[in-house]
Amino acid sequence: QVQLVESGGGLVQAGGSLRLSCAASGRTLSSYAMGWFRQAPGKRREFVATISRSGGSRYYADSVKGRFTISRDNAKNTVYLQMNSLKPEDTAVYYCAARGPKYLSGSYYDADYDYWGQGTQVTVSS
Repeated sequence: QVQLVESGGGLVQAGGSLRLSCAASGRTLSSYAMGWFRQAPGKRREFVATISRSGGSRYYADSVKGRFTISRDNAKNTVYLQMNSLKPEDTAVYYCAARGPKYLSGSYYDADYDYWGQGTQVTVSS
């Protein structure tokens, strides 16, 4: 079992940047494909990005492609989401999730993930 804790959220103006971190404990993060999801008020949780166990494969939602970058440092047991050119519509609670350990790749579907963090709020003002 793995425990996930997100950090790095906050309030930022449109066009600004934030870097979210997801620190894992309890089991080495290299055993899991990872994903980032977000949920805005009144909306369903949606996929943002995913990265394979090795970090060799990464996929993004169309809405964030070219602006967000997912990465991982297995030695530090941490996954990151670098968010640039932020827009007000990026405002949401952001969650990291772990899939595995038998899967090499992540998924677009939140039901495919086994462990979740508590979330970190990102607010983008216009």
